[in-house]
Amino acid sequence: MNKNFLSVNDWNSLEHIEFINLTEHVRKGNYSNVLQDKNIALVFEKASLRTRVSFEVGIKKLGGNTIYLNNDDIGIGKRESVTHIAKNLDRWVDGVVARVFNHSTLVNFTKNINVPIINALSDLEHPCQALADMYTIYKQFSKFDDINFTYIGDGNNVARSLSLIAAHLGLNFTYSSPSKYQIPSNIFQKAKTIANSKETKMDWDENPIKAVNEADIIYTDKWVSMGMESEQKIRIIDFKDYQVTKKLISSANKNVLIMHDMPAKEGEEIEEGIIDSEISLAFEQAENRLHSQTALLYKLYS
Repeated sequence: MNKNFLSVNDWNSLEHIEFINLTEHVRKGNYSNVLQDKNIALVFEKASLRTRVSFEVGIKKLGGNTIYLNNDDIGIGKRESVTHIAKNLDRWVDGVVARVFNHSTLVNFTKNINVPIINALSDLEHPCQALADMYTIYKQFSKFDDINFTYIGDGNNVARSLSLIAAHLGLNFTYSSPSKYQIPSNIFQKAKTIANSKETKMDWDENPIKAVNEADIIYTDKWVSMGMESEQKIRIIDFKDYQVTKKLISSANKNVLIMHDMPAKEGEEIEEGIIDSEISLAFEQAENRLHSQTALLYKLYS
């Protein structure tokens, strides 16, 4: 078994289905101290609330200890090379949870560290968020087949992981974005290939109103991610027609649910008040980060 988790595609479809069951098992407290006397480094170039707290609590639930290292502590690629940081960590810790700007940092880690590496976010993917999101959907519907999932916004790391995991689990996935902000074609083609094997839908539609037609779930994310602040003005203009509003939601199924990985920029990608409304799953998603990541650690260390 692959002891690293860098991408949704590190697991096949069966492993993703089994992981939903494992997450439910772990959520109920059915786990052992697999991290007893183990030290896990949290290497975080980017600031975090949900990712940091959920991983720290999960590691402690499994008996482990955490060492938090932010960018000021180690200065990845500036104060010291990625390779040297990795080789040092390999001498001290039993695993690395890394939240980084560049996916290449994670790949370098895997070449120089012999303990599990977990992608807690990179510019390529956000697979831990996708795991929690799929568990959140399963808790609502008790299934994945015949669920219409629509993502509105930038084809960013979250959208990429969601397209891949939706394909693996058999949801119908549609996303809507301006044409120049689509999910990279190599990733979306992978998702389409998997979806085709399951006879499920995997589509892009530039028109967000058409995209949410028959949606059971509408998902959105910030238009301007950390590290993209210089693009803020142009992105706000480019995405002005892609805000998730009450009007847009009215074009979806009657009982549609709203998802957002947070932090949210209310008034930009989502109309104010929707995150805190009764149709929002945002806080369930946040809670399930703890359950799914604890299950991930359990899986990798059992």
